[in-house]
Amino acid sequence: MIQLYYYPGNANLAPHMILEEMGLPYELVLVDTEKKEHQAAAYLKLNPTGKIPALLDDGLVLTETAAICLHLADKYSQGKLVPSLGTPQRAQLYRWLMYLTNTLQAELITYFYPHRLATDDAAIAQVKAHAEARVAEMIDLLENNLALSGGEYLLGEQFSILDPYLFMLCRWTRNMQNPARDREHLGKFLNLLAERPCVKRTFDMEGITTPYF
Repeated sequence: MIQLYYYPGNANLAPHMILEEMGLPYELVLVDTEKKEHQAAAYLKLNPTGKIPALLDDGLVLTETAAICLHLADKYSQGKLVPSLGTPQRAQLYRWLMYLTNTLQAELITYFYPHRLATDDAAIAQVKAHAEARVAEMIDLLENNLALSGGEYLLGEQFSILDPYLFMLCRWTRNMQNPARDREHLGKFLNLLAERPCVKRTFDMEGITTPYF
């Protein structure tokens, strides 16, 4: 049995949507961050970083959202959510997956947790403002790539693990001054994915109501 450890709206959204897309049997295990359960010994044994999500799959313990998404698709999707190994399309999937997790998501974390880099209120506000500006530039880059992709998705015509991941991160910009939904192509992309059954089921199961983004 697959188990996905989650907290509503956290980085578990992308693998949760992928599990729903593939129709796999799995169990959701709530890690209540409000109760500091992510810092409890039982969870730290699974994920020593105390971050969410974690995945259990037939004895395998896996952390890091991008790794979880790639593992699930490689093992269970029969190539439907990832291009074939060694193809240019697979290389582009690696490129954008690394960009989403290492660049955009990292900057979003700075935006949401500026106190990790500053202590006084003025410095915290400055860190947050600079992070928001950098996020906007990254979203613009993704907007341009989506416009050039030749299809509705980040890889063009093929729906892949990139798309739930991009949807999740774009959702995190929803309260910014220049959210992802305001871009022409990303706005269409977000509306398209919001109608996908796997997305609706995931948000319903996590207790997240519309508007999603």
